[in-house]
Amino acid sequence: MAVVRENGGRLVTHALGSCIGITIYDAAAGVGGLLHFMLPKPQKNAGPHKPYMYGSEAIPALFREAYQLGAKKERLVVCAAGAAMLLGKEGGLQVGKRNRTMMRQLFWKNDIVLAAEDTEGDRARTMSLDLATGEVSIRMHDGLKVLWPT
Repeated sequence: MAVVRENGGRLVTHALGSCIGITIYDAAAGVGGLLHFMLPKPQKNAGPHKPYMYGSEAIPALFREAYQLGAKKERLVVCAAGAAMLLGKEGGLQVGKRNRTMMRQLFWKNDIVLAAEDTEGDRARTMSLDLATGEVSIRMHDGLKVLWPT
């Protein structure tokens, strides 16, 4: 996770398979952030605690840090990508689906609206946030697309 007050540069996360990437951007405050979380919530006896690994803890932390830098909830542009089913729809633990459900529940409870998303499917993604413009782009094996603005 990274949250910065910058007027240039780019935040990038790679290999969003079943993981989810979330970008937040407040143009007026010049605040941008990017989170890459792997699992919906910690399990008991999971080993050393890594809060940014879990959506249940990392998503609130992303927003808290942005607010501390001057971002305002009503101005935030929020985008998400990932939650792919790389191992097939029927098998496995369906981590991507569970991650997306966790994200959506937290957003619903906190009145957060997604400006754009590119989730599910069966392809890994690279997600980036341009800190000068707020543009969010997604790269997959077949090319690049702008997720926001649309």
